[in-house]
Amino acid sequence: MRFDVIVIGAGHAGVEAAYAAARLGCRVGLCTLSKETVAHMPCNPAVGGTAKGHLVREIDALGGVMGRAIDATGIQFKLLNRSRGPAVWSPRAQADKKRYAEWVTTALSAEPNITWLLGKAGRILRHEGRVVGIAMEDGDAFECGALVVTTGTFLNGLIHVGPEQRPAGRHGEPPSRELSDSIRSFGFEMGRLKTGTPPRLDRTSIDFDARVREGVFAEEPGDEVPVPFSFETTRPIRNQVRCWLIHTNDRVRDLVRANIGQSPLFNGQIQGIGPRYCPSLEDKIMRFPDRERHQIYLEPEGLDVDEIYVNGFSMSLPRDTQLQLVHALPGLGDAVMLRPGYAVEYDFVQPTELKSTLETHRVRRLFFAGQINGTSGYEEAAGQGIVAGINAAKAVRGEAPFVLRRDEAYIGILVDDLVTRGCLEPYRMFTSRAEHRLLLRVDNADLRLTPIGRAAGLISEARWERFEARHRRYQSNLGALQRAQLRGPTGDRVSAAQLLKQPSVRLDQLIADGQVVLAIDEASRALDIASVETTVKYDGYLKQEQARAERARRDERRRIPGDFPFARVPGLSREVVHRLSQVRPETLGQASRIPGMTPAAVAVLGVFLGRLSANSATS
Repeated sequence: MRFDVIVIGAGHAGVEAAYAAARLGCRVGLCTLSKETVAHMPCNPAVGGTAKGHLVREIDALGGVMGRAIDATGIQFKLLNRSRGPAVWSPRAQADKKRYAEWVTTALSAEPNITWLLGKAGRILRHEGRVVGIAMEDGDAFECGALVVTTGTFLNGLIHVGPEQRPAGRHGEPPSRELSDSIRSFGFEMGRLKTGTPPRLDRTSIDFDARVREGVFAEEPGDEVPVPFSFETTRPIRNQVRCWLIHTNDRVRDLVRANIGQSPLFNGQIQGIGPRYCPSLEDKIMRFPDRERHQIYLEPEGLDVDEIYVNGFSMSLPRDTQLQLVHALPGLGDAVMLRPGYAVEYDFVQPTELKSTLETHRVRRLFFAGQINGTSGYEEAAGQGIVAGINAAKAVRGEAPFVLRRDEAYIGILVDDLVTRGCLEPYRMFTSRAEHRLLLRVDNADLRLTPIGRAAGLISEARWERFEARHRRYQSNLGALQRAQLRGPTGDRVSAAQLLKQPSVRLDQLIADGQVVLAIDEASRALDIASVETTVKYDGYLKQEQARAERARRDERRRIPGDFPFARVPGLSREVVHRLSQVRPETLGQASRIPGMTPAAVAVLGVFLGRLSANSATS
């Protein structure tokens, strides 16, 4: 059987890759062990968060799945960082992980261009330097024009619980060894990373209401008016559960220190590098000895399941020690542990092996997305998935590649960071990674990216009509604020737009007071107001940011040929030539971001590129 595109893995990267390629008209084979684990959330059952919420909004603006899925199945919604500037506002939602997976599976099954290939992928088939198919471990083989590999933590996965070790990609699922060996055989630079998860507790064993009354647990409600992730969500969404905040104590700290020799992270049993920004309990206790306590959130995993996720309590200590630690937490002395936390080690491919399309340099039409590229997080995986899926489809169809710039999207920053700088630890997105973050807000993700998604072929007619209506409202409201005349602080008449530049003046208050009348769609009220207010209030900063972005784009327009002879450029050190040859930057701008590149080296390279271009023009 032949497919245009085959996607290996149906986690968050695989889902977006398969859906995007199918929506672009490709016949897609989606290879997974079971439909029961599609879009599974083995770690925190939540979507979004600081910077991660930006990624989800962008995936949705391009026509992806994740935003609609979490709006349909989320059980608690919050907009984080409201007290700070609009550049760092980030939506987050607790998911009903069972319903989330079911919603995504239904969406994929309804797509006529997707065929399920249930089984375990084995060898990648290659002919004359290009992917031609996959061989399954059971002996079946399938041909394809392009292959997207999204294997998560399954490549040679090894789970650790204290001294216990077992080969597994995650709890209860086998690792992918043959596929890992096949990828390694192509000569890719590979490494070993580690991630982990906390114990799960039985909800029925904890009297939450009593603990709140006693002041042991602090209740963490969702927002009064939840903000959706998807620009397509028109119905009101609501919060359905509470979460709870507690803190570690001296007893927890003493137990960890007394048992640290049994932690695979500290006794040498684990070789993989873990995420610095999401440390395990052992890391937090041992590496931050001056911290008296650490935050722990108790989060339900769904509406009709009894599992409580202990957020911030990830560990790989022995089972009996984990139970002691749970009982040491305030208010959890009688809690029942359903299963222990664990650490999982897995193989990854150094992402400098990839182009900006996420196609590999070594094998044509072979794409990698997700944790195989050294990232952590469902959102980072999904962002890579949609890029890989679009580009796999475009490669098969002989179309120009799809690449997002750093000033266009957090997804563009994510991919550029990976392919330019590589990974020494699991990569996590932060707003601080965005040099133009005031331009890349959650409220304007559709204004930035839906036209790009439309040009790529992912945006339906109905959605495009809604977007055009939203864009017309935005432009109309900007004009209305310029025309509306209000009394200023000194009594003079000024435009509402001028008045809004004052920090203490808020647009929603002007609307509530009847001082300005805007065209607002109630279904997207928060979005409409935020986009207009930010554009007006930060007008000067936005213009400066756009000017800086335009200057940066000049270097991005200076292309470097794929076979460029870096060793022939006079004045470049051996180290710089090695890094350039290893990463193979596609533009002068990308070359400037490679670790070890000096401004002088970039200038020399730019001069040589100019001469090369001039010689080509005269020949």
